[in-house]
Amino acid sequence: MGKKSTRRMWTEKLSKHDGGTFFKNDAQTLNSTSVSRGFKGVVMGIDASLRGTGIAIVDFKETQPVLMFSTRITCQAKLSFFQCIERIFKTINAILQNFKINYAAIEQTVYVQNYKISHILGSAKGAIIAALMNNNLQIAEYEPLRIKQAVLGIGRASKEQIRRMVCNILGIEHGISYDESDAMAVAFCHAWTFKGNL
Repeated sequence: MGKKSTRRMWTEKLSKHDGGTFFKNDAQTLNSTSVSRGFKGVVMGIDASLRGTGIAIVDFKETQPVLMFSTRITCQAKLSFFQCIERIFKTINAILQNFKINYAAIEQTVYVQNYKISHILGSAKGAIIAALMNNNLQIAEYEPLRIKQAVLGIGRASKEQIRRMVCNILGIEHGISYDESDAMAVAFCHAWTFKGNL
């Protein structure tokens, strides 16, 4: 028996994930051109970071997904750790007052270089999760490789490849920040791979 392709191995890995139902054969690979799009709803995608959290709100309709809003929550170096956490929490709360969100999706932290970075990222995500829960939203988390696989069909895509793809799909300019395009990719991952209840 020949070696399995990377695409086949990744698809099989996703099919065994217990977070939902996934595509199980190469005829239904997880990329922007072949995924069945039966999903409808408004998704807030979030790429968490202490200094530059990406936010994107995408409305998935029957035909074409529409970007409703995107931003980067910037926390300058002059702001303390605690001021950054406060800004993230308050900004997300404020955004949620202006949009009716059906689902929230956030990128999962899979690997960090050291304890300090892990603590910083965990705290930023904690502020985000608290804001989402404060607004009665259920949350889904997705591994970075799964997000890239869902959007581009490959798990090792660059940030520039992700940005080009999501901008092309949404029909928007490519000048957005990587944090925003990463957040859009998280939203696409949720819409294109999640089925069932959170």
